Amino acid sequence: MSDASFDPGPLADVRVEASGEQWTLVFVRELRHPPETVWAALTDPGQLAAWSPFTADRDLGTTGDATLTMIDDDAHEDLPVVVVVADPPNVLQHTWDTDVLRWELTAIASGTRLTLRHTLQDRTSVPKAAAGWHLCLVVAERLLDGKPIKPIVGSKAKDFGWEELERGYGATLGIASTGWPL
Repeated sequence: MSDASFDPGPLADVRVEASGEQWTLVFVRELRHPPETVWAALTDPGQLAAWSPFTADRDLGTTGDATLTMIDDDAHEDLPVVVVVADPPNVLQHTWDTDVLRWELTAIASGTRLTLRHTLQDRTSVPKAAAGWHLCLVVAERLLDGKPIKPIVGSKAKDFGWEELERGYGATLGIASTGWPL
């Protein structure tokens, strides 16, 4: 696949919720696969490495401590995390540095409605996170479709429409685009 031929598709259904000094991106995407299949992509270290911006040192399908290794081009950073909710195949919630990720999976006729609630400290980071998760979930869906492509991580995301996605999500959420870097 060449970067020029990559189509990230339309923006997902998003909103932002404020809670004190924190901001939660609510990102909703429908996937063509059952919740059990999507759950495995969210928790299995081998599948995570094939689509997400991090790898995991263990299966995330049970509560407890874990280490996620962030991948940004050639740089790797280990982050201690805690899986606080693991209710297969419905809810996975874990810390991610100072952020919290809550993945909710709901069975629908066409597969799964995935609702990601990504809580961040910085409001200006919300459109950036939306653009990043958008690209990651396109890659995840292709993996689940049996047509995998390489994960889109780090500065390579700019070659796959990240900047346009970030501007689009910023406009949708009413948050001014601040561009790269993340």
